[in-house]
Amino acid sequence: MSLLYRRCAGLDVHKKSISACIRMRIDSRKFQTETALFGAFTRDLERLGEWLKRFQVRHVAMESTGVYWKPAWNVLESTHWKFDLLLVNPQQVRALPGKKTDQQDCERIAVYLQQGLLRGSFIPPQPIRELRELTRRRVHLQGDRNRVIMSDWRSIFETVACLMPRVSAERFWVNSRAVRSSSRASHAG
Repeated sequence: MSLLYRRCAGLDVHKKSISACIRMRIDSRKFQTETALFGAFTRDLERLGEWLKRFQVRHVAMESTGVYWKPAWNVLESTHWKFDLLLVNPQQVRALPGKKTDQQDCERIAVYLQQGLLRGSFIPPQPIRELRELTRRRVHLQGDRNRVIMSDWRSIFETVACLMPRVSAERFWVNSRAVRSSSRASHAG
C-alpha cells in the first residue's frame, strides 16, 4: 500500500492523558515508531507539541470521544509549527480491521493516517468555534433566566391561589399579561 506521509503522528486523547505515536518511514520497508504518554494539562500539551516538532512531524490525527480533544487541538493549532490536524471519529477507527486496545490505539491511528485510511471530521476555524461557544453560552444563560422568571411567577400565582397549570407554559407570557390585567381590573372594581 502506498503511503501518504513519510512522518505522521497518531494521538489517542483521554480525559487525563494522551497517548502519542510518531511513525516515520526509514526506507521502503522499514519504519521507526516513537511513543510517549502526556498529561492533559496545558504544559503537558505544549510538551506534546515540542515533542512532535522535535521529530519534524506536521501531520497529526487524533481520536477522542466527547470534548477531550478540544484542549489538545487548541494548543497544537496555536503553535508556530503549524500542524496539519485531523480529528477522527472513534467509530471509524473501531470499524477498521485489527485488534484495538488502549496501548495500540495511537499506533494504529498513525498507521491509518500514513496510509490515508482516515477521514477527518469538519472542525471550523477558531473564530467560528469561539462564536459558536459564545452563542451556546448565551442560549444557556437565557434559558436559565427564563426558568428563574417562570419560577418566580409560579410562586406569585400560587401565593394568590391561582395554580400555574391553568396558564399553559407555551403561552405563559401572553396569558400572564391577561392575568395581570384582569387582576388589576378586579382589584380596581
